[in-house]
Amino acid sequence: MMSVTAVEKPSVAWPAAKVEIWPIERLTANPRNARIHAPEQIEQIRASFREFGWTMPVLVRENGMLIAGHGRLEAAKLEGITDVPTIVARGWSEAQCQAYAIADNRLTDSSHWSEELLRLELGDLQAAGFDLALTGFDQDELDRLLVVERDLDADPDEAPEPPADPISKPGDLWICGEHRVLCGDATSLADVSLTAVVAWILQ
Repeated sequence: MMSVTAVEKPSVAWPAAKVEIWPIERLTANPRNARIHAPEQIEQIRASFREFGWTMPVLVRENGMLIAGHGRLEAAKLEGITDVPTIVARGWSEAQCQAYAIADNRLTDSSHWSEELLRLELGDLQAAGFDLALTGFDQDELDRLLVVERDLDADPDEAPEPPADPISKPGDLWICGEHRVLCGDATSLADVSLTAVVAWILQ
C-alpha cells in the first residue's frame, strides 16, 4: 500500500489562502524594488490581461506596499483596471518581505526550458492560429524555435506544386519593406519594363 505523507498546516496562515480584491489606489510600489520591467514587458503583460484576464494576485505587506507584482500593477494602471486581486503577507517580518521579493524573481530564473517540448507546444498553438506573441516570446525567439528543418538529401531544384487558387496573380506588385516584388515573367519585356518604371518612380 502506498503511504501518504500529510502536509502540516502552517502555524501562520498562508497568504494565498485568501484572495482579496483591493482598489488599485490602495497599492503602492516598493521604491527599493530591484526587478526592472522594460516597457516591452509591460506591454506583454497588458496584452496578457486582455486575453486571459488577471490570473495571479499581487502580494503586499499589510500596509499595501507591494512585495511581488510590480509589473502587473504598472500594466494594470495603463489598462485602466481599478480592482486588483491581492494576497496579504500578514504577520511577516520586514526581513521576510524583503527576502521574498528577491526570491520570487530569482527562483524562476533558475529554471530552464525543454526546447523540444516547447517547440511542440508552440507548434500546436501556431497550427491553431493562436497569437504566439501572447506567450511572451519575441519574434526572433519564435523564429528560432519554429524553424523548419530542411531535408539535406532533397533535390534543391525541386519545387512544390502550386496551389489551385494562388494568392498572387500575374501583375501583382508586392511591397516588401524598401523592396518591390512583381509577380510576372522574367522573359517578358513588358514585365521587365514595368519593374524598371516602378523603380524609377520610387527612387
